[in-house]
Amino acid sequence: MAAALLSATAATAQTPAGGEIISLYPKGTVVSLGVPETRDTLETGETMIFNVSDPTLEMFRPDAGHANGTAVIIAPGGGFVGLGYEAGGTAVAHQFAQRGVTAFVLKYRTIKSPNDAMHMPEIHMKEMEGIMARARSGVPKEVPPFAGEKHAVEDGARALAIVRQRAAGWGIDPRRIGIIGFSSGAFLAADLAIGDKASRPDFVGLIYGGLRTPVPADASPAFIAGAADDEFTPNDPVQLYQSWRQAGAAAELHIYERGGHGFDLKPKGTTSDHWFIELIWWMRSRGLMASAGR
Repeated sequence: MAAALLSATAATAQTPAGGEIISLYPKGTVVSLGVPETRDTLETGETMIFNVSDPTLEMFRPDAGHANGTAVIIAPGGGFVGLGYEAGGTAVAHQFAQRGVTAFVLKYRTIKSPNDAMHMPEIHMKEMEGIMARARSGVPKEVPPFAGEKHAVEDGARALAIVRQRAAGWGIDPRRIGIIGFSSGAFLAADLAIGDKASRPDFVGLIYGGLRTPVPADASPAFIAGAADDEFTPNDPVQLYQSWRQAGAAAELHIYERGGHGFDLKPKGTTSDHWFIELIWWMRSRGLMASAGR
């Protein structure tokens, strides 16, 4: 289970939670995994989504009159095998929306896997063996690309393009759209932050993610957070920060003494409990939390 946690097109439809679902591609455009999408509830209460072939965005809007023009796309973790959709997705989206930020949860494509959280694809087990060995030795410096990373990054770029294209209709400033990623979602966000300029977010949050290089001087400004006792990527937050700063790109780093891999909004009694408000402070310092007219 630890492996699973390493963690503009169709019309919109309404869900019971109130989020609007936006398909990233026209039906039939993306090659299917050939198995149905499945969900499994962990003992922690988290919902994991597996076998995603049809990527979507779920939108959470601030109350009328409270939007500040900033938007974030939230990329959950799950090793590109599953998606921790609530703790690393909708729960965070609700917090952003309460603070005036229009939030979107990205359900990106995953690799094919068995339909429950207790069985992982063989390729992912090999990936995790390499990550655990790297955590002990520090070699290689950068985590090799994951099997599902390429398609997930494509979905992230597509999501960003859709939000920018429809920004005016949603009351969003197209120059204030960021991506906040958790674990594998942070790898996705880092890939976009250093990649093609057309698909770079205006800012990124890399939460217990991993190193991706090379970092250009105009990489997206980054808020980087991790825990010293992270069993998977203990050194990556520092490496990410150093890579950003050596390139001359803007970055802020928060390393918590305890928190492990996968701290989210659920209180742990450690300083990592405060990562979200520190992210908000960082966004405020960059002018991302005030309405466009102020």
